[in-house]
Amino acid sequence: MIKNVRVELNSIYDLLVVTGPTASGKTSLAAMIAFRIGGEIISADSRQVYRGMNLGTGKDYDDYIVNGTRIPYHLIDIADPGYKYNVFEYQRDFNKVYSDLKKRKVFPVVCGGSGMYADSIITGYKMFEVPPDSGLRIELEKKSMEELKGILLTFKNLHNITDLDSKKRIIRAIEIEHSSKNKTKPVSRFPEVKALLVGINFDRDKRRKRITERLKVRLDSGMVEEVKTLIDSGINTETLIYYGLEYKYITLYLTGKVSYEEMIRDLEISIHQFSKRQMTWFRGMERKGIKIHWLDGELSIEEKVEKVMGLLKNSPHPPTPSPK
Repeated sequence: MIKNVRVELNSIYDLLVVTGPTASGKTSLAAMIAFRIGGEIISADSRQVYRGMNLGTGKDYDDYIVNGTRIPYHLIDIADPGYKYNVFEYQRDFNKVYSDLKKRKVFPVVCGGSGMYADSIITGYKMFEVPPDSGLRIELEKKSMEELKGILLTFKNLHNITDLDSKKRIIRAIEIEHSSKNKTKPVSRFPEVKALLVGINFDRDKRRKRITERLKVRLDSGMVEEVKTLIDSGINTETLIYYGLEYKYITLYLTGKVSYEEMIRDLEISIHQFSKRQMTWFRGMERKGIKIHWLDGELSIEEKVEKVMGLLKNSPHPPTPSPK
């Protein structure tokens, strides 16, 4: 049981990032830490920004209630389904929330498994706002998936190649890289932050078991019905497939492309692969010199909270700074 006592936080850090692969229990840990320090949560999840996409994106709203107190959260339910939110917009929106919290002297607790989003605020990606290029899109639409991947891999400084599961995603990635080559400076400055990164991890077998169990719970809770509601509301099926994972495979099932059994099998495999890609991303961050303090997922929630609180107050490692 988490003590119903707030503590005053004196820390060398500007923010805490709680991350890790899918189904690792990030939200509950982040919420409990925020409760202890009077903080607020900033989501770092690329799909939880969408309204009405709840079960499929893992919006565990109940996790934000700790000892009867609702922990404020930000950057969840801020975009309509069908919209294609991006990292540039995330940086912009994060900056607004972060600045507001600092003014109110509230400590930010970033929570999410979208490694690219977390990385973008820790290292301060120089992002460019890239409008659609209709001429380039028409040209690229004529090419095969393999040809498009070949074009994308000619760019040397790719931020993300982990989600190349649809032609639209690859074309958009090429569009961004093609445009950014001609930019000389980013649209806006990003604040320098000193971040403490904490990751939750389980061994491979336990991680797979948790993913399987959570998928069953969400299907039993109405995840298929959630996707059907989105389709009935007029959301294009191609857009839902673009969102990937649960929305992709459930849409394929609802449109008669696969059977229910095939949907379950393929979706489970896809989530396991996604979890593996998340860990690959985190290892890449560590290779760049970003320190992630990994917590054993088997620890109790109370033990995890105490370990993080100790790191916030008395870390033996220097903070991870944004580059100047």
